[in-house]
Amino acid sequence: MTHEERRVILASSMGTVFEWYDFYVYGSLAAIIARHFFSGLNPTAGFIFALLTFAAGFAVRPFGALVFGRLGDLVGRKYAFVITILIMGLSTFLVGVLPSSASIGTAAPMILLGLRLLQGLALGGEYGGAAVYVAEHAPNDRRGFFTSWIQTTATTGMFLSLVVVLGTRATLGGEAFEEWGWRVPFLISVLLLVISVWIRLRLHESPAFTRMKSEGLLSRAPIKEAFGRWRNLRLILLALIGLTAGQAVVWYTGQFYALYFLTETLGVDANIANILVALALLLACPFFLVFGALSDRIGRKPLIMAGCLIAILTYFPIFKGLTHYANPALERAQEKAPVYVVADPAACSLQFNPVGIASFTRSCDLLKSFMASHSVHYLNQSAPAGTVAYARIGDQRIDAFEGNHLTRIEFAHREQALKKQLRDAVRAHGYPDHADPTQINAIMVLLLLFCLVLQVTLVYGPIAALLVEMFPTRIRYTSMSVPYHIGNGWFGGFLPPVAFATVATTGNMYDGLWYPIGVCAMTLVVGTLFVHEKRHQDLNSI
Repeated sequence: MTHEERRVILASSMGTVFEWYDFYVYGSLAAIIARHFFSGLNPTAGFIFALLTFAAGFAVRPFGALVFGRLGDLVGRKYAFVITILIMGLSTFLVGVLPSSASIGTAAPMILLGLRLLQGLALGGEYGGAAVYVAEHAPNDRRGFFTSWIQTTATTGMFLSLVVVLGTRATLGGEAFEEWGWRVPFLISVLLLVISVWIRLRLHESPAFTRMKSEGLLSRAPIKEAFGRWRNLRLILLALIGLTAGQAVVWYTGQFYALYFLTETLGVDANIANILVALALLLACPFFLVFGALSDRIGRKPLIMAGCLIAILTYFPIFKGLTHYANPALERAQEKAPVYVVADPAACSLQFNPVGIASFTRSCDLLKSFMASHSVHYLNQSAPAGTVAYARIGDQRIDAFEGNHLTRIEFAHREQALKKQLRDAVRAHGYPDHADPTQINAIMVLLLLFCLVLQVTLVYGPIAALLVEMFPTRIRYTSMSVPYHIGNGWFGGFLPPVAFATVATTGNMYDGLWYPIGVCAMTLVVGTLFVHEKRHQDLNSI
């Protein structure tokens, strides 16, 4: 690797790490953000709403890909870089100074949502530019290895966000961190912004783009050319369904959903969970480079398809293993005293309240809401129409009530009494309030988390090179960015809220895994049958 090649990779990767840090520091603090900005909702709805606000940044990423992809194909990769990092850094800083809902009411979550949308737009233009820029500097036979450095940036950015969060919490103490210290990781982004802009301004334009510009071969309408011609549109659809959708759900299951599962479902202390996830990321990160280099020898497609297949086969065993080693008391309680919610199915609502306006007053909803907010795994049993729902916890029966016709004061009083009765019952039957730190097998939990992140490196390490090789230079930035960000922004970004809403509705703490498994199965079939391998191809000839 020449000095110039090392400089290109370092400059592109460092700037992208900082941008991913800005984006993921929100995800690391989603539970705390829910309490500060969605305090008017019940805990389950508030956390789902916080996850949806996080996912909103992913939702607009494809639009950012269109805007900045077009700019990158028309004006140059470097200019798009500088603009995206400025938007990302400033938006993150503003989250750190945004007053909570207790101070400015509903304006707080609305502004927070707006800032998340700006972050998503910026990130939509970031990744494709970095991957294209590095690939267009790389030798044909080492493109997988060169671009795999870019693939490490998302994990490195998440790792950096976890380290900053843990360090700030340890320095300030838990109470101060929960109250105001959570803002510090957002405010630090100003320093990262200055470093990132300085790095980006030192870059030169990619040789492939410079050659096309000098020869007058640049596309005048990259969006129209990418989506208005079936030959290119077909490749975009294949890249989305046959590659990035499956890669995305593997990525977010292994790195984000696993963290949320530990803290929100199993009740593991946030510090312990963050440390274990951070260690797993650190141990697995070099494998991005290993699989990127391996893809130069055996191909990108076989590795990505293998990763999707392994995920399909191992997700349920791994997550059940996390329960066994992280909260064995919960596992024992589920075996000895299974919980049943007996209710008329027609009287049960979908336990999904993203806008916080639904009022759960039916007997079935009251029971399911409690179970979901206390991470109690339960089974549903049908009852005749008109039956007032009740819960069976071991050999104990607890009747709920219909709150439709009660006054607000009467309803609040009876709901509080019902929750106390349910809480006492689940505790009496061995269901723990939190995971006991002394009972956590940290080595085995770390090993399982490492396996999840290793699957991430298998599908994510080679994918940048494969996406770059699918599209011609004149529309490459736009064409590869859109399917990547639809896959990661929509299929992947909405995984946590969809999974948690599924669990809250069905009662099965593992049912959220069916979503990533189904998407992986779709990618495995489509990718195996229709995506073609193009490694070693000269990018200038495409």
